[in-house]
Amino acid sequence: MKTDIILCGVGGQGILSIATIIGEAAIKDGLYIKQAEVHGMSQRGGDVQSNLRISSEPINSDLIAEGQADVIISMEPMEALRYLPYLNKKTGWIITSSVPFVNIPNYPDMDKIKEEYSKLNNVVFIDIEQLAKDNNVPRSANMILLGAAQKSLGIGYEEIKAALGRVFARKGEEVVNANIKALNIGISESK
Repeated sequence: MKTDIILCGVGGQGILSIATIIGEAAIKDGLYIKQAEVHGMSQRGGDVQSNLRISSEPINSDLIAEGQADVIISMEPMEALRYLPYLNKKTGWIITSSVPFVNIPNYPDMDKIKEEYSKLNNVVFIDIEQLAKDNNVPRSANMILLGAAQKSLGIGYEEIKAALGRVFARKGEEVVNANIKALNIGISESK
């Protein structure tokens, strides 16, 4: 088993929480993990990217080579396209928010971004922000995205759910339950 994941988005969107939960689940599942440092600005509004590699065998490098990523999980649609050269074009998946976080004056036209996505085989394009609002979990859009990506990770639902519970336990039961609800929404939306 091997899954190479690129996580990307904009600072403050919860990319690091997604990475922490996946990593926690992988470790508890007895898998090896390596994570590259987060690249980009970790402050709110700056671009953020991280490589996360999971395997049943030891991993030598924490960086993903071009054309080797199995999954790109992106909180922002343009950010996923930025890392497209790293995606395995035959079998790789992109799971991304469909709503842009416009933080630059020359943000590309969404029709052009959608056109790029239409050229790809395996894409889950999901309005996580609206789903979060509609389901009364407005601070858990990132967990909806994680739920949509769960099948592509090679880690079971129960392992992800348990890791989510451990990661958010210090924030209380209400926060854990809201995030589990969001995870389930993402899973049901990706079917």
